[in-house]
Amino acid sequence: MEPQLSHHVEGAVATVVIRHPAKRNAMTASMWRALPPLLEAFARDPGVRALVLTGEGGTFCAGADISTLQGSPQEAQGLAVAAEEALAAFPRPTLAAVRGHCVGGGAQLAAACDLRLAEESALFGVTPARLGIVYPASSTRRLVSLVGPATAKYLLFTAELIDAGRALRTGLLDEVLPDGELDKRVAELTRVLVARSQLTQGAAKEFAEGRTDRDAHWARQAQGNPDTAEGVAAFLERRRPRFTWSAAGPENVTTSG
Repeated sequence: MEPQLSHHVEGAVATVVIRHPAKRNAMTASMWRALPPLLEAFARDPGVRALVLTGEGGTFCAGADISTLQGSPQEAQGLAVAAEEALAAFPRPTLAAVRGHCVGGGAQLAAACDLRLAEESALFGVTPARLGIVYPASSTRRLVSLVGPATAKYLLFTAELIDAGRALRTGLLDEVLPDGELDKRVAELTRVLVARSQLTQGAAKEFAEGRTDRDAHWARQAQGNPDTAEGVAAFLERRRPRFTWSAAGPENVTTSG
């Protein structure tokens, strides 16, 4: 099978699958390049309310395909950072579903998601020190924001792998599931995510990322928005709310930074 990012949409959830089984789902240059435009297409689709990133089979992603580093490591790193930033900027909730190894560029992608769930047998590592590569500044800062400076230094200095239990304790993971139960939990959680207000989620995502340039935008969106009245009415009537505000559209689809 040729290395590729396969994808499908089901029940308002877009799923992107990293597929490169010959190299434990390592990301090639073409795969890095393919991710930003794929995410952009999903961002413009009002039918997509959440996105799941996962790997084919028993591995999430073993990192970048090392053969891509033989030409220009800087170019390869630039492609990885562009894909990471596009994932971080996706305007709806994103979730990494991790089995097996989540290493190097795989950990970079998982860290760019909003939420990370993993099977208890999963292993995580940030491994540029094995190759003599300077980890990107933006990726380092994102890692520090998740796990704190001490754990980030441990991961970057040693390039050692940690298990899912330690990843959960440090904040790299949000939930750890018994092996075989990941798909069920991902389906449950994404059903919750797509039922909630995109207005709340979109604003919370940008505020949590530290953006200060969109305060006025979200204030305008919130003012007189029908989702608020609908949410209150649904609560009082003990029914499921029917939110209508959509994150799709040029006024809401933005880049991070």
